[in-house]
Amino acid sequence: MEDFTNLLARNARQIGEMLDAKLSNHIESGEIARPPRLLAAMRHGVLNGGKRLRPFLVIETARLFDANIEAAQCVGAALEAIHCYSLIHDDLPAMDNDDLRRGKPTVHKAFDEATAILAGDALLTIAFDFLSDDKLELDAKIRLQLINGLARSAGLGGMVGGQVLDLEAETKKPDESGIITLEAMKTGALIRYACEAGAILSNATREDRERLSEFGAAIGLAFQLADDVLDVTADTEALGKTAGKDIAANKATLVALHGVEWAKHQLEGLMEQADSLLEPFGNKADILRATARFVIERKN
Repeated sequence: MEDFTNLLARNARQIGEMLDAKLSNHIESGEIARPPRLLAAMRHGVLNGGKRLRPFLVIETARLFDANIEAAQCVGAALEAIHCYSLIHDDLPAMDNDDLRRGKPTVHKAFDEATAILAGDALLTIAFDFLSDDKLELDAKIRLQLINGLARSAGLGGMVGGQVLDLEAETKKPDESGIITLEAMKTGALIRYACEAGAILSNATREDRERLSEFGAAIGLAFQLADDVLDVTADTEALGKTAGKDIAANKATLVALHGVEWAKHQLEGLMEQADSLLEPFGNKADILRATARFVIERKN
C-alpha cells in the first residue's frame, strides 16, 4: 500500500503541474484577457492539494490497453477541472455552506461568493478546452466520445442532477433506492466516466468499456459510502473539511439509514465486486485493485 500511495502522489503532482500550466497568466489563442482575481480563485480551488483520484483512474485504465499515457493525463486533467469546479460550487452557502476544503478556506471564503461561482464556471469550460486542444492528438471519433461522455457524466443526468437530488433530499427523504441513485449521480458519475474514459482512449471493445464502466460505478458507490462513514467517524483535522456536517444537516445517506457497521459490510462486498470485474485483465489490473482497496480503506 505504501508503494501505491507513492504512485498516487506522483500522479497527483503530474496532474497538478498540468493544471498549473493551464491556469497560468498566458493568454491562449482566442482569449482576450485573463482577469487576475478570477485566475487566482481558480488556482485556489484547483492547486490546493487533493489525491487526483479521478485522473489516476483514467490513466490506469488506459494503461490496461497500453494507451498513450500523455493523452490519458490530458483527459484526467480535464476531469479534475470539472471535479474541482463541483467542489467550489458544493461549498457555497446556497449548497453545503462549508468554510474548509482540503484544510484551507473554501473559495467563497478566500474571495467572495460571486467570484467562487465564476471560478467554478470557468473551470467547467476549461475542461473542454483540454479535450478539444489540438495538442491532444486523438482520432476525432474518440475525442468526440470523450467529450460527450464527460458532458453527460457532469451534467443534467450525472453530477449536477445528483446535486439537485441531494438538495431535494434535505426536505423530502428518499428511500434506499433513491439514495443510491442520488449518490451514483452526484459522486459516482465522474468516477464511472474516469474508468470508461481510459477504455475509450484505447479504442477498447464495447465489452471492456462496459466492464470498466461497471467497475467505476462500484468504486464510485464505495467512495461515497466511505465518505459517509468518515463524516460520522473522523474529525475535521483528518478530513480537511468540517466533520459531521451531513448528520447536522440531516442528509439522506445510506449510513444514516442503516448505520456504520452495515456500511462497512457493504464496502467489503463492493471490493469483491470490483475484483470480479477486473478478473479478465489479470495482473495488469493490480493497480486498479489497489485503487479500489484504497477507496474503501481511506481515512480522509
